[in-house]
Amino acid sequence: MNSSIPKKILVTGGCGFLGSNIAASYLKKNSEVHVIDGFFRQGGHANLEWLKSQANQSQFQLHEGDLADNTFVDQTFKNHAPFDYICHLGGQVAMTTSIADPRRDFMTNAAGTFNVLEATRQYSPDALVAYSSTNKVYGDLEDLNYSETSSRYTLQDYPNGLDESLRLDFASPYGCSKGAADQYVHDWYRNYGLKTVVFRHSSIYGGRQFSTFDQGWIGWFCSQALDQKTAFDSAKEPKTFTIAGTGKQVRDVLHAEDLIELYQAAYNKKNEIAGHAFNIGGGVENSLSLLELFDLLAKTLALSKPLVFEKLPRRQSDQAVFIANISKAKSMLQWEPRVTKEEGIHRMLEWAKTSRELV
Repeated sequence: MNSSIPKKILVTGGCGFLGSNIAASYLKKNSEVHVIDGFFRQGGHANLEWLKSQANQSQFQLHEGDLADNTFVDQTFKNHAPFDYICHLGGQVAMTTSIADPRRDFMTNAAGTFNVLEATRQYSPDALVAYSSTNKVYGDLEDLNYSETSSRYTLQDYPNGLDESLRLDFASPYGCSKGAADQYVHDWYRNYGLKTVVFRHSSIYGGRQFSTFDQGWIGWFCSQALDQKTAFDSAKEPKTFTIAGTGKQVRDVLHAEDLIELYQAAYNKKNEIAGHAFNIGGGVENSLSLLELFDLLAKTLALSKPLVFEKLPRRQSDQAVFIANISKAKSMLQWEPRVTKEEGIHRMLEWAKTSRELV
């Protein structure tokens, strides 16, 4: 695929997991990279220092502030636009946080996205805006027909995963705020002609992700597995971790390396894909239940015993299965995942060891 590299790019949430990976990829391509970040989550400052180490002084600029602050967003665009590419990755990302503080969730995800769109419309009307949405815009998916095996729930009616024709159903404050933003991004193409694309992501993992108990489940369980391996190897009793639900919930997992390729593919095809939404994940081949992840971790780490965990009630609005049908992305973007779940988990374990020393 022929690549077109943006000369000047803005990454919102650029010191977060997704944002820092995207920002670093364009620093390597010699783009001028601007980053907006409010440093609301763990690991942001560590990622900032890492980004600074990737760039020369004139190539990288940080704009620290809150996307919900319209004056800040407007002034940042006014002073530094026009941008060729805007990767809008900043947002509140935890379901549990949205339930505990729905107003903050709304201000960051919905109002923040509106502010970015309006600033783009005024100061960078020719830019491509790529928005990081979520599979949660499809709701709980309780109306689908599920089957159950010893290790996972399955959707026999959707052997290739769920595509973009699935009806929208915003459930939970997080689903509502991200869903509203998703539709604003889509509508600003229809009403104002902005070149926008929406990526409805499943589960993403990889380096620069500082996982917590409520966000970044792959990384979190990698960390728990490493702790239990240490205990097993020293013949000590491991600290038990908890899971929500049966452990048979399924997601398709996408490594950050493939995410970087996705966002570049979108820029290469910016005119063809403007106004479209895509379900994005690792696809059927890279789907995992929690129980299957635990087996893979035990195998990869050569554990002497199975991981030890306790089951809690299933989380509110948790989908039993979400596997993205990525055929539209394959067709329109000529993109598909290349990092297998086995290779990705191996890499994630290595990152989990490193990241503990950074926060």
